[in-house]
Amino acid sequence: MDALTINEAAQTTGWSPRMLRYVERIGLIEPPRSDSGYRVYGPEELQRLRTLRELLDGHDIGLADVAFALRLRREGDLRDEVESWLQARPQRPETVSADDWLSWEQEKHARLLAATTTTTMENPTL
Repeated sequence: MDALTINEAAQTTGWSPRMLRYVERIGLIEPPRSDSGYRVYGPEELQRLRTLRELLDGHDIGLADVAFALRLRREGDLRDEVESWLQARPQRPETVSADDWLSWEQEKHARLLAATTTTTMENPTL
């Protein structure tokens, strides 16, 4: 047999069919489809799943970590912004006194949270 169904691949790899769909959705594997549209898992996909499991276990990371690393590779703007944030040092705005800096930051966070809550309530799929 040249390929396995999603259920057979799940049995072989120890990943559930639901997790296999999730791993595909986040872009970590791309199993081809049969003429009928079903996912088929060949030796390449099985190897990717095995080595993915080894990567996760060997470094104590999750699928989201690997998916984010993939996004960093694909999205140059995101990569640049993350790198910029990592290199940035906290700096008090010139217009804010040292005594007021903490409350100023707290107010900014409160406004950000309020805006996020409003946006999420208006569009619950976010």
